[in-house]
Amino acid sequence: MQTNTLPQNHMEIYWHDYASQMENINIRSASLTEKASIIGRTGLMLLSCGTGAWRVRSSMNSLAEQLNITCTANIGLMSIDYTCFDGDHCFSQSLCLTNTGVNTSKLNRLEHFVQEFSKKCDTLSGEQLHAQLDEIEQLHGLYSPVALGFAAALACGCFTFLLGGDLNEMILAFLGAGIGNFLRCKLTKHHFTLFLCIVSSVAAACLIYVGALKLAETFFSVSLQHEAGYICSMLFIIPGFPFITSGIDLAKLDMRSGLERLAYAIVIIVVATITAWIMALLFHLKPMDFPPLKLSAGTLLLFRLITSFGGVFGFSIMFNSPRSIAAAAAFIGAIANTLRLELVDFVTIPPAAAAFIGALTAGILASLLKNKLGYPRISITVPAIVIMVPGLYLYKAVYNLGIMSLTTSASWFASAMLIIMALPLGLIFARIITDKSFRYCT
Repeated sequence: MQTNTLPQNHMEIYWHDYASQMENINIRSASLTEKASIIGRTGLMLLSCGTGAWRVRSSMNSLAEQLNITCTANIGLMSIDYTCFDGDHCFSQSLCLTNTGVNTSKLNRLEHFVQEFSKKCDTLSGEQLHAQLDEIEQLHGLYSPVALGFAAALACGCFTFLLGGDLNEMILAFLGAGIGNFLRCKLTKHHFTLFLCIVSSVAAACLIYVGALKLAETFFSVSLQHEAGYICSMLFIIPGFPFITSGIDLAKLDMRSGLERLAYAIVIIVVATITAWIMALLFHLKPMDFPPLKLSAGTLLLFRLITSFGGVFGFSIMFNSPRSIAAAAAFIGAIANTLRLELVDFVTIPPAAAAFIGALTAGILASLLKNKLGYPRISITVPAIVIMVPGLYLYKAVYNLGIMSLTTSASWFASAMLIIMALPLGLIFARIITDKSFRYCT
């Protein structure tokens, strides 16, 4: 029986063809081509985890130094062009990913591979090293689509409270986000295109929210004024990693990677917000303000700490972090995000300035924690501040643009852009303060 299979647009690379089959030849004694294959493959795998160009290049340079060769690399969002020199010969290669995403578990394993490489150079062959990279490459995901659906539900439910929603909106957002992200994970697992995954998951989240609200109105007499929280059910789609890493890359003058990551994040935001706007038109929904929560300052502070922890933990699990890394990120995020909100409410600091202080706090705390626990800094800092990304502002900007309320749209968009710019700046300055190697352009 003939099976219909779609042809692959990106041909598979057979990495073991570059390696000598003689296991008694260690990688330091191998050919330039074999050394370069280890460097290029490691860099490409790091890139596939969602980390920025500066970290990928630093890791490739570290491997090259251990192998006594020189490496130069030009890195984008989806591809790496690199050349290795050994004094007599040079080897150049262009490598490309089939898709991009975030996998902090794999990133953690790869960073340990790079850190321990000096101990392996004298004993392991290229074939053995590629076998170790094969093992790391199999780490596709720690969690099932069901678990990732619950993680998104937790994150968006907590996000709803932090934006001003009450228990009703939190429960409805929990349901919508859970189903929406479950669908996105299932579609991504079957390699459907980015746009289809975004549109389907956002539409499903909105549909579930509205359906659950109608049922709650019918059976529990819940007021339809709670429709304002439908936006929160879609916030799992926020592209936090590319937004933040684009700012870090631009700060290090990695212009290609920074601009490509920024464009990728903007594409996701535009498709998601337009989809949400169309769903709002279909169901006659409006992004109204939440009714004020009647809580004392102390109670509000406590709930903000709890929901910030839960929200960051959920986002971190969505990024495929092990629970220990997710808990560390959630601890930092609870402190940093609560500080940001308290500064806005009680010190009347502008939201963008408060976002900068929150991100700076998260970056400094992550650096201190990294020194004790050895986690990759980015796997802690980005989840900790994703909850600060103003997805609600971006949606309101697009919604008002769609109904031709241009002044209101411009106001929401300007507020969102100030916060979005402040977040990576906070992390960058935290990195400058705590990481000596990051301060210089070398």
